[in-house]
Amino acid sequence: DYPAPRAVLTGHDHEVVCVSVCAELGLVISGAKEGPCLVHTITGDLLRALEGTENCLYPRLISVSSEGHCIIYYERGRFSDFRTLNGKLLAQMEINDSTR
Repeated sequence: DYPAPRAVLTGHDHEVVCVSVCAELGLVISGAKEGPCLVHTITGDLLRALEGTENCLYPRLISVSSEGHCIIYYERGRFSDFRTLNGKLLAQMEINDSTR
C-alpha cells in the first residue's frame, strides 16, 4: 500500500506558508504568503476565505480548536480570531512583543 493524497486543496494564488488541520470538524485551514487563509473540508471542498483587516495581510501561523475557533497570527504581532463554521471575525489584537 503506497501513500497517496486523499484530496488536493486549491484556491491560493501564492505559496502556502501555514496549515492547520482539525480532524474533529473535518477542516483544513491554509494561509498563503500574500493571504488570505482558506477553509477546506478534508475531502478538498473549498468552503470560504478568512480575510483579516487591511493590517492583517500576511498569515504566518494558524491554530484551530475543536470548538471551531481559528486563531491566525500575522506578521508584526497581529492576531485574529475567526469562527470557522461561518467565517465571522470575532476579535483582533496587536501585541508589541517580538513574537516570531
